[in-house]
Amino acid sequence: MKPAEEYILKQPEPYRSILLHVQAVVELTIPELQLLYKYKIPFFYYGKKPFLYLNASHKKQFVDVAFFKGYQLTLHQDKLIDEGRTLVKSLHYTSLEEIDNQVITDLLFEQWKLIK
Repeated sequence: MKPAEEYILKQPEPYRSILLHVQAVVELTIPELQLLYKYKIPFFYYGKKPFLYLNASHKKQFVDVAFFKGYQLTLHQDKLIDEGRTLVKSLHYTSLEEIDNQVITDLLFEQWKLIK
């Protein structure tokens, strides 16, 4: 098993379900992305370019879906959180029910256009 997949599967609920769901949405939306394990968390890369990372924040009790070109994204700014970061903006999820696949898909496609 790959380290990124192992990270996801070892998470307690609800983190595991959220991570698996987001992973599936990402892989179905942009199959050209490669899931790697960097800095002890799952990262999606396009070639050598970081695209998105997933982090289960147990301390803050949410899954962080972080877009590397977050500050260049224009869609769904009302849902993206910067937390004082200079490049990255992210979506935070505490349950499967609050995930809006269309929001994730929209942001994936917008970032895809920026990175290519």
